[in-house]
Amino acid sequence: MLNISGIQIEVCKKDIKNMHLYVKPPNGNVTVSTPLSMSDEAIERFVRIKIRWIKKQAAKFDNQPRQSEREYVSGETLYVWGKQHYLQTEYGNKNSLILSGDKAVLTVRKESTAKQRENFVREWYRELLKTETAGMLPKWEKITGLKAAGWQTKYMTTHWGTCNTKTGKIWLNLQLSKKTPECLEYVILHELIHLVEKKHNERFVSLMDKYMPMWREVKSALNEQTLDYME
Repeated sequence: MLNISGIQIEVCKKDIKNMHLYVKPPNGNVTVSTPLSMSDEAIERFVRIKIRWIKKQAAKFDNQPRQSEREYVSGETLYVWGKQHYLQTEYGNKNSLILSGDKAVLTVRKESTAKQRENFVREWYRELLKTETAGMLPKWEKITGLKAAGWQTKYMTTHWGTCNTKTGKIWLNLQLSKKTPECLEYVILHELIHLVEKKHNERFVSLMDKYMPMWREVKSALNEQTLDYME
């Protein structure tokens, strides 16, 4: 881990030929991937040259609108597939969350904690994402001819999705169920292409262009949408 100009930068040494620098959504974490033989001094020089670019990219995430810290009480907002819903909290013996127009009616036990409510809502989002993915992933597998060995959902703070190229398994961020459906399609395609191309190189870009010509616009929209509260 490097600390340059007050910015924490994660260093990942890999069996690669060139250095690659990433400022990752949704909170602007900075990672630099370097060859195994690269010295710490050379890595630091590389990062310092790029520091202005890093700050510019990180500022984009800092300036994005974020939801306030969740307590899951009436008056808060929830985003579902890109649409804003106003939370209406009611009390009962069985947890439920029902969308009604621009309202999200959340029923919980009166003595439940904010964390317990959060856990329930997070699992509700998981089911939404699983249902949508179950229909959307086969569509893109058919379009591309690429097939994932399996997929799962996970709450992540630095990636919208990940792909294990060794096992062929894809992971999707639970937060995608808060974004517009096009964002989920973009991430699914992105990870499917990683099954045949690990890097974000010219081949990767050409495949993205082939299957989703507007992917840059969708990616930009995804990174501009409201993010979760983060401490």
